[in-house]
Amino acid sequence: MSGYENVAYDSPRPPRVVVFSLASCFGCQVMITNIESHLLDVLGQIDLRYWQLASSVPMPEDYDVAVIEGAVTTEESEALVRKIRATAKTVISIGACANTAGIPGMAADHYYERPIEVYDEVPEAAGTIIQPRSVPSVIKVDGQVLCCPIDPLDFVATLQSALYGSNRMNSTKTLCGDCKLNGTSCFYGKGIVCLGMVTQAGCGARCVNLGRPCNGCAGLSVDANLDSAREACERYGVSVQEFDEALEMFNQTNSALKARR
Repeated sequence: MSGYENVAYDSPRPPRVVVFSLASCFGCQVMITNIESHLLDVLGQIDLRYWQLASSVPMPEDYDVAVIEGAVTTEESEALVRKIRATAKTVISIGACANTAGIPGMAADHYYERPIEVYDEVPEAAGTIIQPRSVPSVIKVDGQVLCCPIDPLDFVATLQSALYGSNRMNSTKTLCGDCKLNGTSCFYGKGIVCLGMVTQAGCGARCVNLGRPCNGCAGLSVDANLDSAREACERYGVSVQEFDEALEMFNQTNSALKARR
């Protein structure tokens, strides 16, 4: 990752890290706890001040690195992420819900018609609801860990970059190239929709390696050519409508998707 401000070298104390939870299933945070062989090493480099999943300790006023999981779905959560951005030197968004609005974002289209389908009155505890949106659409983030759920080692690498700096540039290629490198066969030859043609690469095409088509959980690549992808669907006899519907799972709030419909 590039563009990180160094938060560790200029201070004798460990960098203060906080982990925030917005609208999500907490699955990406659970994945962080799954790196048993590395977790203690990671914790030994930071001062973990707040993590709602692991502790009821109140949120501190000051911190250096903020990790955010989940989509922004209320006015209160939008105000919180703006406060986080104003406080933290570095902000990292993790998982599809934080980076693309993810599963909560599936309800974004005609969102304000939806609550009345469930509630006569929205419970006060739900806060002041707003159309689901990603964290990067509200504030600038310094690092992103993509996919649903995240790869915990990707999280470690991103956190290390935040702590110590990195000149590694972000890739914008699509997933199809990884499939070619891995030597896996293409699902389109089998008449099956796969979103690898337009999805951000970086996961190593793990789902495809396991025999499952890509569902696009890393979000659209900025290099994605949706028109060309739809033409490819037609050439292979795959439903373009099915392709477009598959895109909506993790890209409902992406302006590029809306612009090309």
